[in-house]
Amino acid sequence: MNPTLEIFSQGEEIVTGQTVDTNAAWLSQQAFQLGFTVTRHTAVGDKLEDMALLLMDIAQRADCCICTGGLGPTSDDLTAEAIAMAFHRSLQFDEIAFAQIQRFFANRNKPMPESNGKQALLPEGADRIDNAWGTAPGFSLQQDRCWFVFLPGVPSEMRAMFLATIRPTMNHRFSLNPGKLITLRTIGIGESDLQERIKSVAIADAVQLGFRADSDEVQVKLLFPAGYAKIAITALISEICEKLGHYIFSVDEQLQVTGGLVSVIDRLMTEGLHTLSAIETASQGLLAAKCLNLPWLLEMRYEQSLKKLGEKLAVEINFDDLMTTAKALATATRKNSEADLVLVQLYAGNKNQFYDKNQAISLFNVLLHDGHFKEATHTVAGPAERKQNQAALMTLDLLRRHLQPSLIVPGSTDK
Repeated sequence: MNPTLEIFSQGEEIVTGQTVDTNAAWLSQQAFQLGFTVTRHTAVGDKLEDMALLLMDIAQRADCCICTGGLGPTSDDLTAEAIAMAFHRSLQFDEIAFAQIQRFFANRNKPMPESNGKQALLPEGADRIDNAWGTAPGFSLQQDRCWFVFLPGVPSEMRAMFLATIRPTMNHRFSLNPGKLITLRTIGIGESDLQERIKSVAIADAVQLGFRADSDEVQVKLLFPAGYAKIAITALISEICEKLGHYIFSVDEQLQVTGGLVSVIDRLMTEGLHTLSAIETASQGLLAAKCLNLPWLLEMRYEQSLKKLGEKLAVEINFDDLMTTAKALATATRKNSEADLVLVQLYAGNKNQFYDKNQAISLFNVLLHDGHFKEATHTVAGPAERKQNQAALMTLDLLRRHLQPSLIVPGSTDK
């Protein structure tokens, strides 16, 4: 069984939401990749007793704990004092830490404020962790079951200290067997539908299955334990990919992340030496924004009035047959464009319908390439911002499906 690890973030700004705790997310990723089982994230404000009680609890239940914040020079930086209270360890003056803090200010031709001397007080028995990027030294100590690591809350300092000192130490201190995480990234399908489509797939009890949804995609996550047979991993991923089909736009391994939908399209467009001219309506410029500065996007036209768009391209607009209209607009655009691909997005619905969260719009997408059309229709509902974002994504996904007729599963081509 892998050792357990908790993350403890200290600071009133964390618990009140004034600061987003990016440290905890980053440290969790690092710990997971090493092979720890991350069990909890906990945040406590600037209350000495609360911090001390939490430290005492963690010492009994976790194998490792990484704590960030509370090592600064001000009165609300209470981490060292909380350790002294919780573990009955006196705070002792560290001459090397003090000299390092003095040097930090001397190198910047600034006098050291008296309050910074507080940062040289470390708990009895702690091992100092040098900070070459700021004034606050970190430290580590063993208490009962748990090995604690205390690092500054400034993300740049924390990350540099972790990578330079803590990560190498963890590899020696703990017996770590990292598992293998595979993420299937999908678009155009919800969590419940995903689960329904793959419910017939036999997944071993040792494999953890999870889902994660956000505004742009839904991910299927499979965590395989250390030593799980590679051929079995490939077979399972291939079976799930077969069930989900074109909804999957990438399969990511833990350290080989392809990026989002636009990143996948960018790679495919670049590899195929393609260029694109596009028209968007419902996405209102968001499609162009998602493809900002990508060299293959030669032209993007956005027009609120479909009638004006038809006049500009000399196309008669048939509001009763928007798919035929989209094809006509694509053909007209292709005649005046150097791009080999033309993408057109239209929608049925008036302004009130678009901005009413209780009403849906119908989306009509057309892709023209080498004289052949590919088309897709979608019903998009929700607030206007969701309609706008989903319109951009569904239109781009038609392009992605054309460029990516099949998906290669990692490991399936290995000899």
